[in-house]
Amino acid sequence: MEHVRLGRTGLKVSRACLGTMTFGYQCDEESSFAILDHAAELGMTFIDTADVYPLGGSWETVGRTEEIVGRWLKSRRDDVILATKCYAPMGRRHWQAGLSRQHVLEACDASLRRLQTDHIDLYQAHFYDADTPVDETLAAFDHLVQAGKVRYLGVSNWLAYQLARALGRSEVRGWARIDCVQPRYNLLFREPERELLPLCGEEGVGVIPYNPLAGGFLTGKHQAGAPTEGTRFTLGSAAGRYQDRYWHDREFETLETLKELAADAGMSLTTLAVAWVTAHPAITSPIIGASRPDQLDDSVAGVSVKLDADLKARLDELTAEYRRGDLGR
Repeated sequence: MEHVRLGRTGLKVSRACLGTMTFGYQCDEESSFAILDHAAELGMTFIDTADVYPLGGSWETVGRTEEIVGRWLKSRRDDVILATKCYAPMGRRHWQAGLSRQHVLEACDASLRRLQTDHIDLYQAHFYDADTPVDETLAAFDHLVQAGKVRYLGVSNWLAYQLARALGRSEVRGWARIDCVQPRYNLLFREPERELLPLCGEEGVGVIPYNPLAGGFLTGKHQAGAPTEGTRFTLGSAAGRYQDRYWHDREFETLETLKELAADAGMSLTTLAVAWVTAHPAITSPIIGASRPDQLDDSVAGVSVKLDADLKARLDELTAEYRRGDLGR
């Protein structure tokens, strides 16, 4: 597994990052451990999670994913670059959400406890908080870095102007910098190419995109009609969100052409989709999730595949209409 720099930092991360949001709801602890073990065998040393995971869960499940990852990490902490996030509601009190100093500091300590570690390598704002001044958030993040609880900072689901402003404020105030961004990005959602990815390229901000397979849609396993049971398209509170994103006639039409192109290229659609994401020069490490260990194989293969120039151009042309869309997960 190739390891690359995270943005302009000196930190090296594996070219594929393991996403864990299925752990604790779609996958039980035994299955989650099996996925983590196989990821380690494949050379994935970069793990991403969030305090609010698992995806599709409820008040009763928040924090469960970090707890599972923490138990697996207990004897392996030095072998992993660990990323997590804060923002989402973690309790019913009004201040237990968002990016206020109160919640950021409280959420970080809670994640450290669940993950059974004394530091987080990459701590990320899961969403932008319009109710909190960005300076308050950045000052809280800087405090965590100075306290040794966090090594690097990142954001997820932020627009380009929001990231640009944060970079400017950090530079002016002398605070720790945002060195990574986590956007949704795949063949069926290319909106980040318009402003966010060029900004990251110019400013040396790492990019670890989630949903490179469009929540499993780009594996080619789905058929038009009723959403497939046992997948993110029917998974608890996440089902409606994923159906709104991808479960449309136009996306299924595009999917059929993508299947043909993958077959002609002699690779699975999964590998093709991940290879296309990885091919963008701003991308550091696509986040790859799974509900079974074997699902990682074709995805991980994609980070080392160099697409033929003609095939890349054909994929770009076919999916050009998806260069705009919504935000968030």
